[in-house]
Amino acid sequence: MARNLLAAFLVFVALVVQVTILNRLPVMVVPDLVLLVVIALAAIRGPIDGAVIGFLAGLAADILPPAGDVLGQYTLVMCVVGFVAGKLGEHVPLAATMLCAVLAPAFTVAVGGLVTDDGAGWTYMRTVWPWVALCNLVAAPAVLWAVRRLHRERGRQPALVPSWRRI
Repeated sequence: MARNLLAAFLVFVALVVQVTILNRLPVMVVPDLVLLVVIALAAIRGPIDGAVIGFLAGLAADILPPAGDVLGQYTLVMCVVGFVAGKLGEHVPLAATMLCAVLAPAFTVAVGGLVTDDGAGWTYMRTVWPWVALCNLVAAPAVLWAVRRLHRERGRQPALVPSWRRI
């Protein structure tokens, strides 16, 4: 229960920071903090939890203003990326985080092309995607470190009387 609340809190903080601070910076590209938090949580918690966290974070990002994309586009991207990051993160969490951080913007463009989003295309892939991938790549290790630090398991105290739940 506490892990789920912490994950929800981390996604909420990432959404607020992304919309209020990062998206308003006077630069061409910024890292996608929500995506990086979802990838880090998925790499730590596994594929099923990563897909659920990605779905809910993507839905919140789709609904949160400025909602210019097709509803569900970012939800699909985050759900699939969360699953893949969780599956790869079971073995190599840092490599999974960095790989998903680089390939997720390309997957977003591909999904946008499938639903005929006018803002995404080959021009975007050639001009903006390398810079977005680079920003995500630079920020990914720091976000993974912070999420791991906040999400680490607390050591349980040994029980005097073992119960059936702890077996």
